[in-house]
Amino acid sequence: MDLSSIRDDGLGSSAVRKARLEIRPSPGPHNALWYFPQLTGGYLRVARNAALIQLARYVPVIPLKRMIYRTLGARVGCHTSVALMVMFDIFYPQDVMIGDNSVIGYNTTILCHEVTRSEWRRGPVVIGCDVTIGANCTILPGVEIGDGATISAMSLVNRDVPAGAFVGGVPIQRIKN
Repeated sequence: MDLSSIRDDGLGSSAVRKARLEIRPSPGPHNALWYFPQLTGGYLRVARNAALIQLARYVPVIPLKRMIYRTLGARVGCHTSVALMVMFDIFYPQDVMIGDNSVIGYNTTILCHEVTRSEWRRGPVVIGCDVTIGANCTILPGVEIGDGATISAMSLVNRDVPAGAFVGGVPIQRIKN
């Protein structure tokens, strides 16, 4: 992570996250989500992704769950544990990268896209090695979480988290150095 993106609280700015996003205007007069088949590769691809991700959410066997995510193109490291009910992005699961020996807590959502009425935004989520993410977190597209970071439960990760940081809240703030 570029150190110039670090704010006074030690966290990356949301502007840096947004700069990583590919932004496309809505192809028509309606909100951008209405045109998702044009923007994501079609109905069948998204339906396949959604079905496999729903299956993975309920699978209690971690190696099988990792295999399903890898089939979708996500990069999930060795000895990484993805808890029950974790939701990967159904449009772009291939943009999720998780390092070795990390833990993603129950019911966490990892988004690689965001939609407004006028635009569609896409960006990868990079989670380092030895990261702990608590239950019920939401990680927005374009976020990078450094090695050894800890995210407390029920947090909104809307900007980068440096290696070793302990953060939490909505939106995230540094809890401890």
